[in-house]
Amino acid sequence: MNRSYTRHLVPAHAPQSAPCRDDQVQNGTGGYVFALDAWARLDRFLVLGCEGGTYYASERTLTEDNARGVLECLALDGRRTIERIAEISASGRAPKNDPAIFALALAASLSDAPLKAAAFEAMPRVCRTATHLFQFVRDVRAFRSWGRGLRRAIGRWYTAMSSERLALQVAKYGQRVGYAHRDLLRLAHPKAPSPAHDAIFRWATGGGSSALDRPSKHGAAIERSALPSLLDAFEAVRAAKTSSEVVSLVRRHRLTHEMVPSEWKDDVRVWAALVEEMPLTALIRNLGKMTAVGLLRPLAESTRKVATRLRSKPLLRSARVHPLSVLAALKVYAQGHGERGKLRWEPVREIYDALEDAFYAAFALVKPTNVRHLLALDVSGSMTCGEIAGMPGMNPRVASAAMAMATARTEPHHHFVGFSHEIVSLDISPRSTLEATIHAIERVPMGATDCALPMLYAKANKLPVDVFIVYTDNETWFGAVHPFQALRDYRDATGIPAKLVVVGLTATEFSIADPNDAGMLDVVGFDAAAPALIADLAAA
Repeated sequence: MNRSYTRHLVPAHAPQSAPCRDDQVQNGTGGYVFALDAWARLDRFLVLGCEGGTYYASERTLTEDNARGVLECLALDGRRTIERIAEISASGRAPKNDPAIFALALAASLSDAPLKAAAFEAMPRVCRTATHLFQFVRDVRAFRSWGRGLRRAIGRWYTAMSSERLALQVAKYGQRVGYAHRDLLRLAHPKAPSPAHDAIFRWATGGGSSALDRPSKHGAAIERSALPSLLDAFEAVRAAKTSSEVVSLVRRHRLTHEMVPSEWKDDVRVWAALVEEMPLTALIRNLGKMTAVGLLRPLAESTRKVATRLRSKPLLRSARVHPLSVLAALKVYAQGHGERGKLRWEPVREIYDALEDAFYAAFALVKPTNVRHLLALDVSGSMTCGEIAGMPGMNPRVASAAMAMATARTEPHHHFVGFSHEIVSLDISPRSTLEATIHAIERVPMGATDCALPMLYAKANKLPVDVFIVYTDNETWFGAVHPFQALRDYRDATGIPAKLVVVGLTATEFSIADPNDAGMLDVVGFDAAAPALIADLAAA
């Protein structure tokens, strides 16, 4: 028998607890996987964040690791890094903007003057609301002191905006995270580009419209007519004595719920007026409150109108509503109470169903590839740890179930399995509710993680699979063969050039996908663009 000596150096199979290639690294469990490159790691952090940490790393440790990753990218190519931060932030691909704001603050804190200038130039693309601006200032001040560049960047944020939009920002987001507009305007001293801007600056720093009558050290008193009517209405609603006054002001000036004093927020007529022009994101966040006050109730016309808006794909796209935001709202709405406070409500089925439809509609539109998919969900204990984008209840296990269902609703040829140390077929169909899907996953036995099992299962059961999609945190170690080796064996045994998509659900640097295999792809879990990326590989 002619046996090659190479079998001792390049083993066909090796246990996951040992390396089988020089380019493998050890993950948090002691298993050997592949390291993401710096740019893929950056994407994971920008989309997933690192709130709650993971089963194997605390939130602090994971944050420190990802901060080092951002700094590595800045050192490799600072402008490319800043562009990527701005691109992912502005595109709506991430559930929350916090990681992008943090990463941009890091860039703005470096000693490299051109890089700082580029970060400040990108700031309006990342900090699109006053809340984002306050967060950026908080984060950047944690790294550095005030300076001319930072003051100028803040000043430009206020002066580059139209007076109408600036009035909305000032009224809607008066203060957040320890900062108010008066603080930033007094520090930045922006030169008002118009009388309306001057009026807004004085209103924000001087405590209201009365400040317009007083000469300031920067100029004489100005006409009240220069102040946008929205800010007059904001003052009027604060002084209102009856709900009828509040309703009239809300409808006439399109006031948002943030502008209405809390004492009027138990009045169903006020909410009926607010919901008429309410942005979709705010609508989704306030469904529980509107149900509690009685605006949303079974068979009501208001319920029908809200459900119709929730299901509108054009509205979801134009508002850049992220699927995970809808999923979080669905989970909170279904439980009948918020994560904090004492608010309680009886969920209305029509609203619940509309939210579930909105979840699938919020993903980028993907045409079915009609190839055969095996959807493999990691159900190990580590998948229950941490929160994706800091959203309560959104751990990797829940997220994986939701993402897999989004693919199942698009692709007609699919099969679900759940795995940890063993693998089982899951009785899930595209018609299953998300709630039923999550319950089905929770019944699968948990244990050590073997991410090779989906390929081994398909080979043993002679399943014809074109694309394996494994939803995991990549903390795999238990098994006699590495996942990429199991895929190679499956290809050899079946003659099918099967592909592997690894959906990473924590912001670690690990992946089971072989970076040298063009038939393998690592994507970021709950990146709104992930289904389209998966479909592109499947169809290739």
